[in-house]
Amino acid sequence: MFAHAVMRALRKNKTLRYGVPMLLLIVGGSFGLREFSQIRYDAVKIKIDPELEKKLKMNKVSLESEYEKIKDSTFDDWKNIRGPRPWEDPDLLQGQNPEIRNTKTT
Repeated sequence: MFAHAVMRALRKNKTLRYGVPMLLLIVGGSFGLREFSQIRYDAVKIKIDPELEKKLKMNKVSLESEYEKIKDSTFDDWKNIRGPRPWEDPDLLQGQNPEIRNTKTT
């Protein structure tokens, strides 16, 4: 009979009903967040294979090298082609005359 009264009192106590689970969630979340953020720092410590590192250094692309590739290109002959809208058929839209493109298809 005494245990029944104690259980009823514990169920009515709002601190035990709502406060304790909230504190457990906050403290548990803190430990979980620490574990997930530790993965980021552990990934930095992993060493790369020396052969792979050599290949990566050989294939280095810089902004200057890309500029040298396109600096003599002319952009006078390009066409601005609009992509299809969700209700339009993309195969019919490409390469047709403007009158047909302006009509809304269903």
